[in-house]
Amino acid sequence: MARALELAREAGGWGDVPVGAVVLDADGRILGEGANRREADGDPTAHAEVLALRAAAARAGEWRLDSSTLVVTLEPCTMCAGAIVLARVPRVVMGAWDPKAGAAGSVRDVLRDSRLNHRVEVVVGVRERECAALLREFFEARRD
Repeated sequence: MARALELAREAGGWGDVPVGAVVLDADGRILGEGANRREADGDPTAHAEVLALRAAAARAGEWRLDSSTLVVTLEPCTMCAGAIVLARVPRVVMGAWDPKAGAAGSVRDVLRDSRLNHRVEVVVGVRERECAALLREFFEARRD
């Protein structure tokens, strides 16, 4: 989660919502990483999780990331949760909940939907206060 938080801070620095994600291999090594770049790139799909999955798949030479873990500072949205399921990621470790758009248990639960052909183990609350504080500070600064 430490690297994901660093990436989130970078995203906030260039004006994107501060979310960072890393994909780890079975030995805990980073396969791919991403920081939100939606605003920076003008790309609605440039969420941290999607960018981390793309980088991990490119490095692995395989779209199936079935022995990996995705670590992310904020609960994935529906798009990102769908990408996680499609990539066959077996585990997601997340920091803060997203009560407005989360798709890992708060608003909906795409990751553990029994109707899909793949379900994901979800570990919640890792460095939650730190992840939530980063988001809160980002949005408070924009309201001022």
